[in-house]
Amino acid sequence: MEQASNTGRWGLWIFVLLSALFFLLPLYVMGVTSLKDMAEVRNSSIFALPQHPSFAAWDQAWNHACSGLRCEGLRTGFWNSVIITVPSVFFSVLLGAINGYALAFWRIRGAEVLFAIMLIGAFIPYQLFIYPLAMSFASLGLGKSLFGVVLVHVIFGMPVTTLIFRNFYSGVPDVLLDAAKIDGAGFWQIFGRIILPMSVPILVVTVILQATGIWNDYLFGLIFAGQDNQPMTVQLIGLVNTRMGEHPYNVHMAATILTALVPLAIYLLSGRWFVRGIAAGAVKG
Repeated sequence: MEQASNTGRWGLWIFVLLSALFFLLPLYVMGVTSLKDMAEVRNSSIFALPQHPSFAAWDQAWNHACSGLRCEGLRTGFWNSVIITVPSVFFSVLLGAINGYALAFWRIRGAEVLFAIMLIGAFIPYQLFIYPLAMSFASLGLGKSLFGVVLVHVIFGMPVTTLIFRNFYSGVPDVLLDAAKIDGAGFWQIFGRIILPMSVPILVVTVILQATGIWNDYLFGLIFAGQDNQPMTVQLIGLVNTRMGEHPYNVHMAATILTALVPLAIYLLSGRWFVRGIAAGAVKG
């Protein structure tokens, strides 16, 4: 029995290591390529370590790489992505928490119908709404602006965040809120003093999901942000697709890693909180 247990444990470790190698191999290739010059990229294997490591490609990607006719690097796109992501995450999570709280505890007439409509919005492909939404924003003067792209992310983020929060709050005992109501607490007092302090696991889960999804978005940024407000992902596509002479693959790899650093850092720094949130039932139901 013990031998079988050891064999199973070794098999599990081998599977985990092979899976890790499979997923880390592209990152390794990008990393070593970004540290080579183009002569070495052309004449060596993609798996070979750089003979003379250099961050010149990283500097080029950040400060001077051309995306279309602009050669400003990815630094402007980085700050545009920050400006888009922070308010979009804040308002979509906040409104989702309020909606989920209201739908779970304050069962007004028509709440189930409203929740069903929001569910439909969560699962219908958002590509179906792109054209009418773009035309509506253009007629309202919101097209090609940071406010417009933030508003789009908040609108399309609310159904998912509402669903997650509502399912989480449905597991909270009603007697807790009944006691607060007896003490004279109202809607906002209960939300601010009781519900939010209990919501740390789900808040972490939702913030991670929204932040990574919005940061990695390409389509909304391309359509609604405009030429002057392009996020990092849109600039990256323009950089990689620029056809001017030799393709600088080392710069392309460095730019790709730079674009992925923020969601990667979010997962590395808050991954254990994400797991705790999942274990606490943040996406149950």
